Amino acid sequence: MLKPKGFATKVIHTPFAREDANRALQQPIYSNAAFDFESAEQMELAFQGRLPVHSYSRISNPTVENFELRIKEITGALNVTALSSGMAAVSNTILLLASSGSNLIASKYLFGNTYIFFESTIRDFGIEVRFCDLTNMEEVKANIDSQTIGIFVETITNPQLEVADLAALAETAHNGHIPLIADSTLTPPNTFCAKSFGVDLEIISSTKCISGGGTSVGGLIIDYGTFDWSKSKKLAPLSKKYGPFAFNYKLRREIFRNLGACLSPFAAYLQSLGLETLQMRFEKAANNCRDLATYLLTIPQIKCVNYPGIKGSPYDQISAKQFGNFPGAMLTIDFDSRESAFDFMNNLQLIRRATNVYDNKTLILHPASTIYCDFDQQKRESLQVYDTMLRLSLGIEDLEDLKDDIAQAITKLK
Repeated sequence: MLKPKGFATKVIHTPFAREDANRALQQPIYSNAAFDFESAEQMELAFQGRLPVHSYSRISNPTVENFELRIKEITGALNVTALSSGMAAVSNTILLLASSGSNLIASKYLFGNTYIFFESTIRDFGIEVRFCDLTNMEEVKANIDSQTIGIFVETITNPQLEVADLAALAETAHNGHIPLIADSTLTPPNTFCAKSFGVDLEIISSTKCISGGGTSVGGLIIDYGTFDWSKSKKLAPLSKKYGPFAFNYKLRREIFRNLGACLSPFAAYLQSLGLETLQMRFEKAANNCRDLATYLLTIPQIKCVNYPGIKGSPYDQISAKQFGNFPGAMLTIDFDSRESAFDFMNNLQLIRRATNVYDNKTLILHPASTIYCDFDQQKRESLQVYDTMLRLSLGIEDLEDLKDDIAQAITKLK
């Protein structure tokens, strides 16, 4: 068979791990918990990991496996694990690498729940997160020590929209003998090749663009097999036996299995379908975002427009280098007051007030009163989450309809 080269062709034509009995063109939904074995000996080998078959859907499932194989095909990864959410992907990764006394380097500019997980949840387990300016390599280097287990970065931070130099971070991480871990949710794999910029472990909330329009919740851990795990205190013993597969072995045989954050077969099916149209949908949404950002700059009631792909952004050049013509499909705007921001949101008729991003529909959110509602004002402002700011995630609607909705909402401002 001719080997596909293009992104969409790879997604659509990734072969099943095993031939389907009915030659279905889509992997069927195996909505069951357990699988039968021909013998006790076969069952023993399966549970020992010596026979590549499915035993229990919390551990592996044919429909989920097919989704993972598609992601592996388009990313060139060594291993891919699908989980129940993006936060499950973050927590499984960090809990695998860290122990009490470990530290992790990250920016404070993070998705709200990731920040809370780092700032509060894992601190209770004796894991320190050192919040640094990831655009300042000297500061990052100064915070790496013998207990550091990695650098964690969002390729585009949510909602601050900061973009760090990933190649520089990778060099700093690898010189410090630690992996670079990147959450690339806002830059999906059709537009961003994580491995090319030195990312060792990639995390994606597949709930977003991959799911195909907010159909389901899921997450991905993508292991490129590029880090030498003999340099990891926790994985060094396993690396002697499993080499580049040490991370995946620990994840599949212990952390993922014991925490139970498995992706459901139905969600895997929906996300496999969404993956097939990812490239078309995301490029449309990103084009909408760039063009709408330019339009929003002309509206005097809007005090600030923040989008990495817009001319004049401090991140336009690094975004173009790392993400090409599609530096995300999300922007933020600021009004002169919280009241004006709420008034604008309430006047919208087409754009939906909802918390997800990268749905097919354009969505708007006031981050300070929702995702960051548990933080006091001083803390929010230190994270650049202001009461005057709104977050817009662009969908695939016709651009003129979005402009019309914004225009009528602006005219109704009090």
